[in-house]
Amino acid sequence: MRSLAVKLSLAFLFVGLIGAVVLAIIIRQRTRLEFDQFVQSRDRGRIAEILADYYQSNESWSGVNRVFDQLFDSSMAQDMGYRRMMQGLVITLADPDGVVLFSNRPGDTGKSVPARELSNATPIVVDGETAGLLLLRLGQGPFAPGTPERLFLNNVNQAIILGALLAVLVALLLGGFFAYTLTRSLRELTAATREIAGGDLGYQVEVRSRDELGELAASFNQMSADLAKSNQARRQMTADIAHDLRSPLSVILGYTEALNDGKLEGTAEVFGVIHREAGQLSHLIDDLRTLSLADAGELPLDLQPVSPQEILVDVSRAYRQQAESKEITLDVDTAPDLPEIMVDQNRLNQVLGNLMSNALRYTPPGGEIILGARAERGQVLITVQDNGKGIAGEDLPYIFNRFFRSDPSRSENGETGLGLAIARSLVELRGGEISAESKPGTATSIIIRFPLLVE
Repeated sequence: MRSLAVKLSLAFLFVGLIGAVVLAIIIRQRTRLEFDQFVQSRDRGRIAEILADYYQSNESWSGVNRVFDQLFDSSMAQDMGYRRMMQGLVITLADPDGVVLFSNRPGDTGKSVPARELSNATPIVVDGETAGLLLLRLGQGPFAPGTPERLFLNNVNQAIILGALLAVLVALLLGGFFAYTLTRSLRELTAATREIAGGDLGYQVEVRSRDELGELAASFNQMSADLAKSNQARRQMTADIAHDLRSPLSVILGYTEALNDGKLEGTAEVFGVIHREAGQLSHLIDDLRTLSLADAGELPLDLQPVSPQEILVDVSRAYRQQAESKEITLDVDTAPDLPEIMVDQNRLNQVLGNLMSNALRYTPPGGEIILGARAERGQVLITVQDNGKGIAGEDLPYIFNRFFRSDPSRSENGETGLGLAIARSLVELRGGEISAESKPGTATSIIIRFPLLVE
């Protein structure tokens, strides 16, 4: 038996069956107890009247056992259902002090009735005085066949059995329905996993509820969409890597073939082109290696406390010559007394170098680049701001993706399209965050957030 629906249906049936049986037993026992108490109360009153008449006529309890013999054997007893007395009813007559005068249970005559039972005794009153005490205790035997009591209990038992069977049937039907409903989403998810395993990434299932199964279906849909997106990104990245590798390789192969065939002389200019393209290949391979190590969490970091002001001053010195050659103003604007941050200074220099290269590339002559740092809400913010042409709003969410280029010409100027992706990986590897703000045609700000150094 492998079907979960069948297992759930049988579980519902078993629970319903157990519940119905337990409920039937409780109802039967409770009904019998209440009915016995009713019969006992009825019989006690009628027998007490008979005994009161006997005492009033004889002025004593002498020979009272004959009253019970006559009562048990009379046709009146049969009409009243008193044959029950012969099958387990314990009847006791005691004097006002609780001493047993008569009992149909051998050995009780002459004994005293326990005090806890006297409270349940029915007083036999004659001429305003208590002449005796009557106690009835029902045994475990059934009522006599054919009596109204026996017929009543039989009808009750039949109703209980029919009710239990009906409850089991309802439990089976509801169990089957709920089992099918609960497992429908699981069946759909199972089929969806087969679709994904077959290559249909992005396959979606219907979310049918808001419970745990609904959350599971929603999570599956999100996972499937992410898989499709990741697969598309992987394909695009593979194509981008192939393109970026092919371009310099084509140039190198073209020049070396021409040199080998003697169609081109080995001048300094030719060797310079080959060297530049080989350097581009080396740069791309280094970037890919850095990203792969960062993704695997295996990129070595030499963490040490670093002053944000000092590192920005060092970066400005390294790129000031390039900025001046392009007639770009390069300034450093940091808040005083900034706390230190725990980072790998070489990696942070690499991040800021990538950001500076982009800023210098897209800032026009006469423009300005500002390196800034400030503390804010338990973090140190490092910013690289330029007043270049900015980034289009539709491109802004993707600028940190690998090989993303908002300007197709960027691949022709030696840029790999991995600079910002590497910057994000290196920043996040240290627990920081990186984001961008830009207004097309006015300015772009790259913001890096690092947690404060906790002493």
